Amino acid sequence: MRELWVLSKFIICASIIFFAGKRVAKYADVIAEKTGFSRLWIGMVFVAAVTSLPELFTGVGSVVFVDAPDLTVGNLLGANSYNLLNIGLLDLLHRGGPLLSMISSGQLIVAIFSIVPVILAGVAIALSENGISAWSIGNIGIFSIAIFVSYCIATRVIYKFEKPKSKNLKAETKYDAIPLKKAYTYGLTAAAIIIASGVWLAYVGKDLSEALRLSQSFTGNLFIGFVTTLPEITVSIAALFIGAKEIAVANMLGSNLFNMTIVFADDILYQKAPILQVVSPGHLRSACMVIAMTVLVIVAMATKPKRKFFNISWYVPVLFILFLLGAYMNFNR
Repeated sequence: MRELWVLSKFIICASIIFFAGKRVAKYADVIAEKTGFSRLWIGMVFVAAVTSLPELFTGVGSVVFVDAPDLTVGNLLGANSYNLLNIGLLDLLHRGGPLLSMISSGQLIVAIFSIVPVILAGVAIALSENGISAWSIGNIGIFSIAIFVSYCIATRVIYKFEKPKSKNLKAETKYDAIPLKKAYTYGLTAAAIIIASGVWLAYVGKDLSEALRLSQSFTGNLFIGFVTTLPEITVSIAALFIGAKEIAVANMLGSNLFNMTIVFADDILYQKAPILQVVSPGHLRSACMVIAMTVLVIVAMATKPKRKFFNISWYVPVLFILFLLGAYMNFNR
């Protein structure tokens, strides 16, 4: 009986996120048209931040209340691998040619930038494993600071790259009937609902994994990882359904950028030592797998495959194989 009640809460929460996600996707599209900001930049910064804030709150709780830095770093790297896997899912849902061939060249730059903070985190973990202490300012590691700086640089570079497209965006009249003020009001309201539901979903997911007796197992970790990325995938699917492909993909890649920036916030709050110096060296494997999956996405964007085979782009099964390989490696660990 308890399992049924918890499962009902999970379904209700996921449904709220999906329907609110449709509103976020729509009004993000409206804001892009009305303001001249590119859909890529809106998806990478605004939508990605909204869908990743639950990870931020979970991370804060992990380091402040639970004293479990491994939990937050593992969750962030796991969320990034799920987001990359979800790009494959979006491709399967996309009607027409390969999804990564039908998005702007700016997405390639976002994908490249998204590797940088993962590499920085991996280097910090590797140095710590070999007994080398990196510089720090107080208890904030230099690599955490570098991760935050790389995010700021990425958002600035993408903004400058996409700025010339603003004239074409302003010329569009897809949402003439929707005032900009309404778009901001409705979009921010839907965003607040997603954030609140995403935080609630983390607790519901934990209860559900315990009810199904998964909480202490590897399967439980995979399940919680899926739960924490549910806001990202539901919003991206909603964006894909309304034709906002740029927002759908940029949300995934932007979430990966934002997720790693959470390490910097957690490092500020974790008072014992630089957080990347105290986490398990096993996270290095997860970081390498995220890098490998991102490189695959970059190759697909750069080569622009022309067609699908049985409605499947060549990079989709490879993404799934890499994800499963990473899961298997973590299971053995």
